[in-house]
Amino acid sequence: MKMNTDINKLKNKIILGDSLKELKKIPSKSVDLIFADPPYFMQTGAGILYRIDGNKYKGVNDEWDKFGSYKEYDNFTKKWLTQCKRILKDNGSIWVMGTFHNIYRLGYIIQNLNFWVINDITWEKTNPTPNFRGTKFVNSNENLIWFVKSKNSKFTFNYKTMKNLNDNKQMRSVWKFPICSGKERLKDHDGNKLHNTQKPEKLLERIILATTKRNDIILDPFFGTGTTGAVAKKLHRNFIGIENNIEYVKYANERIHNVKSIQDDDYSLIDHINSKFDQKIIYPKIINLIKENKLKTKYLYNSRKEKALLNLEGKIEINKNEYSIHKATELFENGRYLNGWRYWYIKIEDNYILIDDIRKGINQSEFK
Repeated sequence: MKMNTDINKLKNKIILGDSLKELKKIPSKSVDLIFADPPYFMQTGAGILYRIDGNKYKGVNDEWDKFGSYKEYDNFTKKWLTQCKRILKDNGSIWVMGTFHNIYRLGYIIQNLNFWVINDITWEKTNPTPNFRGTKFVNSNENLIWFVKSKNSKFTFNYKTMKNLNDNKQMRSVWKFPICSGKERLKDHDGNKLHNTQKPEKLLERIILATTKRNDIILDPFFGTGTTGAVAKKLHRNFIGIENNIEYVKYANERIHNVKSIQDDDYSLIDHINSKFDQKIIYPKIINLIKENKLKTKYLYNSRKEKALLNLEGKIEINKNEYSIHKATELFENGRYLNGWRYWYIKIEDNYILIDDIRKGINQSEFK
């Protein structure tokens, strides 16, 4: 299969076709972010559900969510994730969604493919669908896994943007949004919901604002009705969508066409788009943290809890020689040079905290 070598020809386009085939045509190391909302293999069967008022409720019983077995689903997952790893830039990020039906299988496969997991996020639905039969707890959450190609990936994380959007507090890993409803929910010509698992724009907005920069390219291999594309356009990003349902593609194109990008002078959304929040943040050097009494320790530790002496000049002393926090990693890792900010920890009681978190403003007293 011939690979399309010009990524610019794919930007802001929806590709109609099978994801496993179309992913092979996208150039290697060409996109900055991949958001995937794959089939969940929910195995709901053909049974009819009824609401409390007696009306029928349509669950997820679409053909695209049907697989013959877990083995078939796992093989499908490995194939598209393998292609995504090839396509993603070395410092890019991937977000994958799931529920209890598939999230554990996704996580297992992600780690077996040697990706590096950054966070798992819980999306708490503020208006979940009730459990009509009353046989178990209401399924009021979905899960996301944020991961990168390797432990050493220098991925984008707009920390200050997220903090600003959270009343100047660090953004946590439980996000509360309503499920897609009202005017945002796309309907077909008969007034029925077009896609059973359409995601809310607020969810994609947070993901994109957190882990991309302006003009980055975002790939969605299961594009559905185009939420990723709509939010990407709104936030001055580019998208590539892959979708095998021609009806979804038709509605998605129309939806995205009607989206207007946020203007910089739209102060109601300035926190989201103003470049001062997306720019690279310059954090203090380690010697500044010591002089300002923000780093209260004589020793640093690595993940194996091996100890190193940190002097007042911000250097690590080894055998009467001084090394930077970065250079010192070579001696502890048999010549492998790593970013010292992400390598060294301080110890507060029984807790180990990355010095990178200290320089980003975490109050050490929170860990006591």
